[in-house]
Amino acid sequence: EKDEPGEEVRVTYRELLELTCRLGNTLKRQGVKQGDRVTIYMPPSPLAVASMLACARIGAVHAVVFAGFSAESLADRIQD
Repeated sequence: EKDEPGEEVRVTYRELLELTCRLGNTLKRQGVKQGDRVTIYMPPSPLAVASMLACARIGAVHAVVFAGFSAESLADRIQD
């Protein structure tokens, strides 16, 4: 569900799996491997969910931060 009332995006399990696999392959091509740490900075969306699943799929530890934090607060969350 998007920020605007009544707006939503529907994704099938197949679409989510395909997006998750594509993102996982992209992360691996960028050098992310099992045990690495990844911070996901994006609004709640199907893409954010697929990003979290892609990290889990390749064994990378992920943390999610959303917009609205100050630069210092964001840096603290990423370092934690």
